[in-house]
Amino acid sequence: MIRTMITTLLGLLTASTLALPVAAQTREEAKADGKAFATEARGTAREAATTNPDGARIPNFDRTATRDLEQLARDPDQIEARGRSAAPTSPALRAIRDSMASRAQFDPNEIDALLSRSQAINAAPLDYTSGMSIGGSQSTCVPLPPGAGSAGTYMATCNSGTRLEQSQGQCTVPLTARVTEKGEWHYLCSPLRGGNVDDLPSCRVFADASCEVTGHRETCLQWFDNGVSRFCAEPGVRINELTCDAEVPGQTAFFTATRTAVETAPDESQCLAFSNNADCTLDAEICTDSNLQTRVIGGVSVTRPCWAWERSYSCASKSPASDCSDLESQSACRFVREECLTEEEPCETWERVYECALPASGTQAQYVCDGDVYCIDGSCETIERTANNEFRDAVTALHAMDEARKDFDPDSLTLFKGTRNTCSSKVFGVLNCCKGKGFPLIPGISLLVSLGCSREETLLHERDAKGLCAYVGTYCSDKVLGICVTKRKAYCCFESKLARILQEQGRRQLPKPWNTPKREQCAGFTLDEFARLDLSQMDFSEVYAEFTEAARLPDELETSALIQQKIEDYYARGGQ
Repeated sequence: MIRTMITTLLGLLTASTLALPVAAQTREEAKADGKAFATEARGTAREAATTNPDGARIPNFDRTATRDLEQLARDPDQIEARGRSAAPTSPALRAIRDSMASRAQFDPNEIDALLSRSQAINAAPLDYTSGMSIGGSQSTCVPLPPGAGSAGTYMATCNSGTRLEQSQGQCTVPLTARVTEKGEWHYLCSPLRGGNVDDLPSCRVFADASCEVTGHRETCLQWFDNGVSRFCAEPGVRINELTCDAEVPGQTAFFTATRTAVETAPDESQCLAFSNNADCTLDAEICTDSNLQTRVIGGVSVTRPCWAWERSYSCASKSPASDCSDLESQSACRFVREECLTEEEPCETWERVYECALPASGTQAQYVCDGDVYCIDGSCETIERTANNEFRDAVTALHAMDEARKDFDPDSLTLFKGTRNTCSSKVFGVLNCCKGKGFPLIPGISLLVSLGCSREETLLHERDAKGLCAYVGTYCSDKVLGICVTKRKAYCCFESKLARILQEQGRRQLPKPWNTPKREQCAGFTLDEFARLDLSQMDFSEVYAEFTEAARLPDELETSALIQQKIEDYYARGGQ
């Protein structure tokens, strides 16, 4: 195709050349063309130099974008704000974050252990190949230096933010009584608006004074006397008698006196430290002296139903705190994410999540045997006897199919359904009922129960330590003044470690993320979802050791016996 196009193009050029012969240009014509071009270029340059700059004359010039850049130059703080607003929808940033999340992680301790092992063999190679015969006959087996390994990972959490320290306080409020002598002024007034009853003032005059009606007087406009008795034939307006605590200016009292008054009031001086503190709240107030007593105060008997109260207050103090130093200092732990425990703005308490490697348990020893080495003219090569990984993958897949058959729920048509379990722990507190995988089992359920953990939380602790539970997340279950004081961790627990691995890695493949910690119900896979899973892409290294160790042994028969024994032990532990 390319050759045909080139041939056609050459033919066209040849035809054009033949049809339009090029005439040679004279020296004078060339100079004239040069001057004309220079004159035109000089005019263009002069025009550009004397004309005000105009962005419209510049190719691909965007005035709007330039204004945005000018605004950013005047206010650099907008750069960060715009970057944050554009971050959630930026494909480039998403690609970077996905790359960081899926990037392979290498533990420096494992790398150091591997290099140390290689250096040990390199320093004394004859220690591992001694006794070798020229014919390569098997003689002795030398164990290799121990290698590094991990038994899996677990999710560890810590807290950062504001610590809320709560305290309780009590105070006493006694009832105080005081006897005083007070004056009394007695007045008469007419309830009529205008008064004029026996020249008495209207009662409205005393409206703003501290007076109260203490009696009445009847008036009569006309009396009738029949010689036997005298009675009122025409009643008049009733007159009010008033008793006032103070003299009313401009009015004449018909009587003055003094009286003894008893004043009682609670003495709250002992509780001012709590009542004046905005971070303290009153929980309860109870009477501590409720006997009906009559006490003589200044010669006056005073009877009250209660003479003293006790108040209970709850106080809280805030301070910055963090308990993440231990996790941050461990090289085996990798920071994953940070989540706010409350829905308050701004957030007061954060939980930091780390992925930590479980300490390696005892691993199968590896050997180099004389029968695995042959030498020719002083040059030795090792015959690799690599364990067949296809066997353990096949065993794992068969076991997964067997569990799928047993875990199938015909009612919901789902596989590998788990059960929801939660546990609680105090934020920045001592009591933690959520220690599980990665922490040693505490012997005896009664011990944790006596410390304040429920029996269900203790069983979750044991199941998680055995690798049967997947961590979903944490939510705040109790908060005070917008600060989380108690949190709950949510887990999905399964009947086997293999089912837990299938759920964790299968959800990432689909993808089918866990729901929020408060709402996750540990639903299983539908038949369609399970059919879409690629078991060959899953990491079953946690359960490989339950079937067999990929170790190099000097005897193939011993390897088979060991594998068979480990499989039997695995099923024996599972009660199958």
